[in-house]
Amino acid sequence: MNLSPTKLSCVCVGAILALTTSTGFANPLPSADVDFPEINPPQIALGQLLFFDPILSGNKSVSCATCHHPRFNTADGLSLGIGDGGVGLGTERVIDAANLPEKRIPRNAPALFNLGAAEFVSFFHDGRLEVDKTRASGIRTPLGGEMESGFATLLSAQTMFPVLSADEMAGHFSENDVSKAVRQGVLTGPGGAWDILAKRIEDIPEYRARFDPIIGTDAPIHFTDISDVIAAFVDFEWRATNSPFDLHLRFDQPLEAMAEAGKQLFYGEAGCASCHSGLFQTDHDFHAIAMPQIGPGKAAGFERHQRDEGRMRVTGDPADAYAFRTPSLRNVAHTSPYGHSGAYGTLEGVVRHHLDPIASLNAYLESVAVLPVELGEGDFAVMRDPDEVAKIAVANALKPVDLKEKEVAEIVAFLNTLTDPQSLKGALGIPSSVPSGLPLDQ
Repeated sequence: MNLSPTKLSCVCVGAILALTTSTGFANPLPSADVDFPEINPPQIALGQLLFFDPILSGNKSVSCATCHHPRFNTADGLSLGIGDGGVGLGTERVIDAANLPEKRIPRNAPALFNLGAAEFVSFFHDGRLEVDKTRASGIRTPLGGEMESGFATLLSAQTMFPVLSADEMAGHFSENDVSKAVRQGVLTGPGGAWDILAKRIEDIPEYRARFDPIIGTDAPIHFTDISDVIAAFVDFEWRATNSPFDLHLRFDQPLEAMAEAGKQLFYGEAGCASCHSGLFQTDHDFHAIAMPQIGPGKAAGFERHQRDEGRMRVTGDPADAYAFRTPSLRNVAHTSPYGHSGAYGTLEGVVRHHLDPIASLNAYLESVAVLPVELGEGDFAVMRDPDEVAKIAVANALKPVDLKEKEVAEIVAFLNTLTDPQSLKGALGIPSSVPSGLPLDQ
């Protein structure tokens, strides 16, 4: 594969056509343009190794790929995963009896497609990491200060927050030097969690040699150098811009009849594109749609139930209660489960939720979640509490839509045209080994 540096943008051919064919739609078809960063081959190759290397977890047992694996289309196939304290991958992941996890990861592992595109200006389900031009660093992170400086891109900042999470990669109190630093609140600077991990990489000769042409032979490896190369890999590896829908936009290649009917509904009377707009079907905004809450959620530790109030935890504005980021729909047919907590295991299930969110919330069946491993009590505590469910319902801002069974099937058919088969495979794939010598999640 030729990785020569280039500015990669999708061909704009058909952009005018796309606007023309959108005549009469409530929401216009998107332009086929997309802006990706320049390709840097040494960064990408190094980032591939670090993405799959467990060396970046506190106990050296979990990598980025554990929850974002090619086998599961850049996620883990679970409603809510198990990071540190688990063994195996995806739906086969089980609890490690020798290192019991404290709880499930509180939110669904999102897919990684197209995240390097310039239009992605916030990350995480609540957008707590986002572009902020009023700050010197240009970004705002949950912890501020040194946590906002040194990253080449917003995606670089996003890729490295999991290493500070006890349940994801750091490990739990007293388990290792990283988890101890995290528990003590020492994250950056000498002796901090990031510094400990950077020194691990520095001490491996092959990694040091690979960083030399990127940062210079005399420059110490900083944690942001690690995050920068991982971001470069994620951006390059999973660009999904050659789906049937893309070809339809660029070259007026027709969709199959059922998918075309679904497209008409999606951009027309069904109103899907009111939020799922743009080339990657997201307005990058936050909406409350009465999505069921399962698992521990992200709530203050003193709260009786682990409710997850979404964007409000970032802004403090009650108007943002239970609002979550509109996900991109690229490869959506292959990235189940769906919702911030992975509440729905099938694409049809989550589509039907959008038709009447409150009715769907009230009729939610626990069996539709994908939680194959028992992990303590409380997976459905919120959904079994009428008061908690009522709060989610009150915040809902999505009006019901009346669609026939055939029309639901047509929308699902259209969503399948957003699949780019090559991107599911990835550009480079899984390395055969990594410089740390640690075993890989295959």
